[in-house]
Amino acid sequence: MPAQYASLIKKAAADCKAGLSAPLFAAQLQQESGFDPKAESPAGAQGIAQFMPATWYGENGNKGAGVDGNKDGKKDPLDPEDAIPAQGKMMCKLLTTAKKHPGYNGSPTELALAGYNAGWRRVEKYRGVPPKSFSNGETYNYVKTIMALVPKMTASMGTGSAWVRPVDGPLGTPYHQRGGAWSSGMHTGIDFTVPTGTPIKAAGPGTVQKAAQGGAYGNEVVIRHSDGTYSQYAHLSKISVSAGRHVKGGQKIGLSGATGNASGPHLHFEIRTGPEYGSDIDPAAFLRKHGVKL
Repeated sequence: MPAQYASLIKKAAADCKAGLSAPLFAAQLQQESGFDPKAESPAGAQGIAQFMPATWYGENGNKGAGVDGNKDGKKDPLDPEDAIPAQGKMMCKLLTTAKKHPGYNGSPTELALAGYNAGWRRVEKYRGVPPKSFSNGETYNYVKTIMALVPKMTASMGTGSAWVRPVDGPLGTPYHQRGGAWSSGMHTGIDFTVPTGTPIKAAGPGTVQKAAQGGAYGNEVVIRHSDGTYSQYAHLSKISVSAGRHVKGGQKIGLSGATGNASGPHLHFEIRTGPEYGSDIDPAAFLRKHGVKL
């Protein structure tokens, strides 16, 4: 990633309260234009973020996406100081919308990327990332290519890219097992059966959002990752990190235990599309997708 764009990318990501990650955003710019501020596609898309003129300037009474990022009095799609923040705002809006549809096929980040490429209506039509059959696979491959670039961009931005098992131990209760022990009627994560005091590791790189007592979850840690997802580690006997701290994949964050609503010592692990309870997705499938063997 060209160093001259790093601060613009990081600021645009930080300005998004929906969890837009800087490495993901950088990967998208790489795919859009190869970081070329003068790039122009055969269809007429312009600049580093490849905005179509109608999208940038607006048409039919609709407001354009263009912004005057550097406050020079002009909204210029060929100026990275305007185009990068404008793309960040578009992606943030799409990511916010995507998180309202946990039942769609794809993570919120993948849905946002698909919406950026094909329009959100296509995402709604297919209830997820459009399949390979749509537009000769253009959107499907766009999302796949960008997601594959994220680890490289994460490493180049010094955030650490490894994904690992959160604890060394056998699997216990699976995801969505039904039973009366859980308020939702089903298990919202996966359990690892390990004795109290076993080291717990961050499954992937990210920023600690919570490190405190969490009611039925006992002592818990919640980490926000670069793709906008969150991982949760519950029932800990000891917490070794604090909110706001950046952690690398594999870094120790605490020790297993049986605090909160637990019948015995174990690690309860979730992957969520938001920081709070109720936004869970299949954590086993998520880890396998990131190359982790369970």
